[in-house]
Amino acid sequence: MSVDIADFIVVNALGGLDNPNAPASLTASGALVQTSEQLTVDARTLADAHASGVTAINVTLGYTMGDLPPYEHTLDEIRTWDAIIGSHPRDLMRIDTAADLAEAKRQRRIGIIYGFQNAAAVEDRAERIGTFAGLGVRVVQLTYNQANQIGDGSMAPENRGLTPLGRDVVAALNEHRLMVDLSHSGERTCLEAARISAQPVSINHTGCRALVDLPRNKTDEELRLVASRGGFVGIYFMPFLNASGHATAADVVEHIAHAVNVCGEDHVGIGTDGTITAIDDLDAYRDRLAEQVARRRAAGASAAGERSDTYPFVVDLRGVDQFRELARLLTERGYSASRIEKILGLNFHHYAKAVWGR
Repeated sequence: MSVDIADFIVVNALGGLDNPNAPASLTASGALVQTSEQLTVDARTLADAHASGVTAINVTLGYTMGDLPPYEHTLDEIRTWDAIIGSHPRDLMRIDTAADLAEAKRQRRIGIIYGFQNAAAVEDRAERIGTFAGLGVRVVQLTYNQANQIGDGSMAPENRGLTPLGRDVVAALNEHRLMVDLSHSGERTCLEAARISAQPVSINHTGCRALVDLPRNKTDEELRLVASRGGFVGIYFMPFLNASGHATAADVVEHIAHAVNVCGEDHVGIGTDGTITAIDDLDAYRDRLAEQVARRRAAGASAAGERSDTYPFVVDLRGVDQFRELARLLTERGYSASRIEKILGLNFHHYAKAVWGR
């Protein structure tokens, strides 16, 4: 038996809205440089999102990696998402404020939060943060796995922390009330940004390094510091949750439980790093996976723990029932309905109020 999540605000702090079974989709294409123009937001995508009970998704747009010009490509991606939302006004709405999360729930629309997974599009101009804010961006992850001009990512061996420009970018994010997301960041970059930020920061999709010692997971020091300053930590549904690379729903629960023990129940949520619509043919996808992993590795964009024999998602926690199934498992763990509501979205909602305003 599980709690009923129908009345919950459910927020995926990092996820996707796409039908991965469509030939041109981000997942199916296997392209190294993926763009929002590859998204397939079709009738199934929308029906599955509604059926899942999700209220809002922080989607990745803009430059993450590759040879495209970061700033120009990011502006194109924002326009693409504006068009997607404009084409589906009954189903989708852009989230600009914390109040919009509640409004999306009331209107039974899927909230779309514009977010970056790399702030490289800032280039050397921190004032561009104001431009992005004006275009609807609400979450800015400072780095991807590599180092950029702002700081070191989780796979940068030097672990150098923030650059002077990076400090200016954090200040600009504070000024414009955008979320400072420290997912994928190196340890020093994460700790320094959390300490200098005038507003709470987040790690929207991660695991706990105390359980699995991989660079994409965060140490207890990082988790505790983010939480102590009023921030938010989202646990992902990714292979990094198990040392074998074959993560299960039980691993997701263990990482959530550890994060709650370290951070407190008011600061932990979910950022699945995956879509709601499930891949139908896992055998065919497995055949493409080795090539995708090899491309990412050759480009220096992969993280330790990415392998051709592991899926970049949790097989038994996917599809339209993923949030209900997680609620059921957390109930079995002994969590109360109020704690589960916090984890599924209320904590993100409260964090959004602190950063974006009401």
